[in-house]
Amino acid sequence: MNTKRIALGLLLVACLLPVVVASDSQQQKKLPCADAETQFEMNQCARKEHEAADAELNKVYSRLAAKLDEEQRGQLKAAELAWIKYRDMNCDFEGAFYKGGTMRPMVQAYCLARMTNDRTAELKQQIETYEQ
Repeated sequence: MNTKRIALGLLLVACLLPVVVASDSQQQKKLPCADAETQFEMNQCARKEHEAADAELNKVYSRLAAKLDEEQRGQLKAAELAWIKYRDMNCDFEGAFYKGGTMRPMVQAYCLARMTNDRTAELKQQIETYEQ
């Protein structure tokens, strides 16, 4: 009887371990700045997240632009400039809630990264649509 309980316990642990490990790795992906301890470090990390998102956006934008004719490239450029203005103003607004605080740069940078990642996904979708 005792052996059955031990075997059942080991089986349960073996089944749950991959779930716990997967959950842990997903949380690490969701929290890229989890190791930052000071507000300065959090601000710097958030800035790096935005810079990485911006670099990826530029790559995807260039891939899309290369597939377009001259008129379409002009439209894409105009749309992108308008979107950048909107993104920057929107993130300034989000940061304004922390006006004068040390969290403001982090909040703004995360906003910029989030919106930039969303825009990158939109442009990737346009590339897929164009290639169909």
